[in-house]
Amino acid sequence: MAEHRPIFSVRAMCRCLRLHPSGFYAWIKNPLSQRAQEDARQTKLLKEAWEESGNIYGYRKLHDDLCDLGETCCPNRVARLARMAGIHAQIGYKRRPGKYGGKPSVVVDNTLDRQFDVEAPNSVWVTDITYIKTHEGFSYLAVVIDLFSRRVVGWSMQNRQPTDLVLQALLMAVWRRKPTSKVLVHSDQGSQFTSIDWASFLKQHNLEHSMSRRGNCHDNAVAESFFNLLKRERIRRRHIKPEKTRDPTCSITLRCSTIRSASTLEMGCCHQRTLKDSNNGSCKASRKLGAIQSITALSRRWW
Repeated sequence: MAEHRPIFSVRAMCRCLRLHPSGFYAWIKNPLSQRAQEDARQTKLLKEAWEESGNIYGYRKLHDDLCDLGETCCPNRVARLARMAGIHAQIGYKRRPGKYGGKPSVVVDNTLDRQFDVEAPNSVWVTDITYIKTHEGFSYLAVVIDLFSRRVVGWSMQNRQPTDLVLQALLMAVWRRKPTSKVLVHSDQGSQFTSIDWASFLKQHNLEHSMSRRGNCHDNAVAESFFNLLKRERIRRRHIKPEKTRDPTCSITLRCSTIRSASTLEMGCCHQRTLKDSNNGSCKASRKLGAIQSITALSRRWW
C-alpha cells in the first residue's frame, strides 16, 4: 500500500483489502510492533552472549545469561529467537556404544557410591585423567576436583601418563587445601590409581581411597562431566600446538571451575551454589566467561 500511494488512494486500497485506514497510518508511524522491537533487542543480547561463550552455548545457557542481565523471558522464547538468528550449541562427541555395568573393584570399595552432594569442603575429592590432542601427539591431563565447590584444586599435565602424573595433581591439591581431616579421594580403576606409590601417598597424607566399578563412567560422573565440557568448549575442532597446551589448562581453573556457567551437566552432577571455602574465601559461581590467562598469572592467582 505504501508503494502504491502515488497511484491509488489509501481508502480505496483499504476497501479492496478490507483493512481500516487507521491501521495503515498506525503502521506508518511505527512499522515494528512492541513485541518485534523487544525480540530484536533480546536477539542482540543473545548474539553477544553467544559470541562471549566462543559460539558454544545453546538456548538453555543463553537463557540463564539473559536472566543474569535482568531480562524477563522464557526458555521457549529464547529458543525461538536463537533459531531465527542461526544460533546453535556446539555438540560434543558422540557416545560410543557399549555396556556400562562393571564389576566392583577388588582393590578398594566404591565408598562414594555416587553421593556427589557433600556438605563441607575438603571432604570428598574426585580425580581422573584425560588426553589433549596436539600436533606432536597427546598431552595427558590429570585433575582433582572438590565435590563441594566443584573447583579444580589440583592438576598436572605430561606427555605420558605414569603414576607421577596423578601424584603431582593430588600433591597440588593437598598443598593448596591442607585438609585437617580425612578426605575421600575417588577415582576409576586405572593402573595409576592401583599402584603402590598411589596407595602409599594416600596413607601418608591421611586420605581415603574410593574406586569406581570397572568400566562404569557414571561412578565418577563429576570428573567425566568436567572433561566433557573441557573438550567440547575448549578443545574440540582445534589442533593445539605443544606450547599451547597450557591454554586449555588455564581454562580448567579459570573458566570451568570458577567463572564458567554453572549448570546441571549431562551427567547430572554439577550444581550452581554459593562457594564457601575456608582456603579460598567466599565467592559465588558467576555465569559469565572470562579471558584465558597465562600460566604465570594462573599460578599467582591460585598459589
